[in-house]
Amino acid sequence: MGFEIDANFHMWFMLFLTAGAVYAFVREKLPLEVTSVVIMAVLLLYGQIFSITDDVNNNLLDPKVILSGFANPSLIAVLALLVMGQAMIHTDSLRFLTNLLVFENKKFAWLSILAILVFVLVLSGFMNNTPLVIIAIPVMQAVLQSMKVPASRMMMPLSFIAILGGMVTLVGSSTNLLVSSTMVETGYAPLGFFDFAVPGAMLAFVGFIYVILVLPKTLPNRASIKEELVGDETEFVAELDIAEDSSLIGAECIEGKFAQLKDMNVKLIQRSGHLILPPFEGHQIHSGDILIVAATRQTLGTLLTKYPGFLLSEEEAEVIAGEDGHDKGEENAALSGAETRVLAKIMITPASRMIDVSIDHIGFHKRFGAIVLGIQRRARVVRRRLGRIRLEAGDVLLVAGKHNRINNLRRNSDFIVLSGSKKDLPVPGKAPIAMLIFLATISSAALGILTIPVAAFIGAVAMIGAGCLNIRQATRAIDRKIFLLVGSMLALGAALQVTGGADYIASLIISAPFSDSPLMLASLLFIIVAITTNILTNNACAILFTPIALNLATQVDVPPDLQFDISYIFAVTVVFAANCSFASPIGYQTNLLVMGPGQYKFRDFIKAGVPLVIIIWIAYIFIAKYYFGLS
Repeated sequence: MGFEIDANFHMWFMLFLTAGAVYAFVREKLPLEVTSVVIMAVLLLYGQIFSITDDVNNNLLDPKVILSGFANPSLIAVLALLVMGQAMIHTDSLRFLTNLLVFENKKFAWLSILAILVFVLVLSGFMNNTPLVIIAIPVMQAVLQSMKVPASRMMMPLSFIAILGGMVTLVGSSTNLLVSSTMVETGYAPLGFFDFAVPGAMLAFVGFIYVILVLPKTLPNRASIKEELVGDETEFVAELDIAEDSSLIGAECIEGKFAQLKDMNVKLIQRSGHLILPPFEGHQIHSGDILIVAATRQTLGTLLTKYPGFLLSEEEAEVIAGEDGHDKGEENAALSGAETRVLAKIMITPASRMIDVSIDHIGFHKRFGAIVLGIQRRARVVRRRLGRIRLEAGDVLLVAGKHNRINNLRRNSDFIVLSGSKKDLPVPGKAPIAMLIFLATISSAALGILTIPVAAFIGAVAMIGAGCLNIRQATRAIDRKIFLLVGSMLALGAALQVTGGADYIASLIISAPFSDSPLMLASLLFIIVAITTNILTNNACAILFTPIALNLATQVDVPPDLQFDISYIFAVTVVFAANCSFASPIGYQTNLLVMGPGQYKFRDFIKAGVPLVIIIWIAYIFIAKYYFGLS
């Protein structure tokens, strides 16, 4: 039985707890997860010691109430959408679409960039923004490199475009789902899938014009660096054996490049015991040739996934596919193995027993169950067949194998598995299935056949069941930061609502200068939320301000001829403002993704993002006046 105390004490305690949470999130001295669980612990303990009861003597801060946020349908939908997004990445489902947007003629390179940005803008309204940006980054880098334009000019626009597109539909951003969920918890009707599509599209269009025409000119002109983000740009020496039925037979070197091997640098061609050295102008690839090439990790991984026969012998394909490889055709075995294969880099240690021993002599694939795809040696260029290269201390091998086999390599003292180098190989054979599941999920939610949480959860389960990703990859896709942050913020938002803290903050905003009309009040709410979302995260901001916005809606004088529900207008205001995470890299995950490729600094986001926040704010004021009818 808890103690009963004055209601004002409850309110001020929750306000101080909210202020403390905001301070902790901004300072980041403690990990976000730690701050979240501390908030939950305080709320649980407070709810047990002190009673806040309703008319029938139910404790409004009961553990069931506080912990209910972790079972919130919108949170489940957000996590399920993360799993679906990871499946889209793992199957490379969108790669063929982005590649279609890239024109071969370099004169039309700017059209390629515009097409990629429009593609991201449209699709980000229907799927999680993070996988979209991850897929688009390397494509954008390739186009910019062909134009000799620094990546710093277009990486930030890519992130901003994804955020703008997320303003259009309910599933465009986790922020939108959480605002809708908070409305349900406070007794209001949820937002529909396309309820704010028209004003959202207006804001997205205004932002798009700024991002395309103005933003690139304000960004720093920094030379691009080779960062490991979704791949590795350092080159490995690899070997291609040209079989009798190879699609590479007949390929001719034109202007120093083999068109079919455009992402590879051919170092040597061995033909019938003779060596052909560059330049290769006019030479064609023949059956039985052995090509020594230099290629990036990403290129070799893609080649292994799509054309395993280029890099693997039949015996190696069976080894990497696992014990069942002997019972299947080579193509099926390779595809089956790709579902659980990973790439990793291992470095030969100075005391390794493998020094001065060739890869063939070691019998690497038989001994360790992993295949050496390439070798990286910094001292000099390697122009020998891969299997005949004698290893040296410091050599880095790019290997592929089953997940457990790669983990077993860590126990071997002859080499070191480089930290962070493991990466799951994509399964492009599942791309059509993943795309079909994604379209079915979005369609069922948009048409109202299934609710968004149900559609997203079933879609995630279908992705796992269809083999688009395994359960380990699915659990890794679930971001514990989002889970803990959203759960704790929902609990804190409920506590503020119960104790009257949300009403108090709403009254402060109403009493502020220039807030004497619904239009000015909505505009003030927008800019407050927009500033806060760049200090906190967009999810925390949405959960904290939605109850405040709904309380404001109950206290404002509603014009008699208003066509829209005032609570809907103020809730949508929070949706748009919480998505204005342009002025800080910590405001949104895609901003963090582009920091490395664009070599951005914190101040770059302030310089580029603040004007966009102001432009969106001004555009919103016009929408609030002329679309919603506020005055």
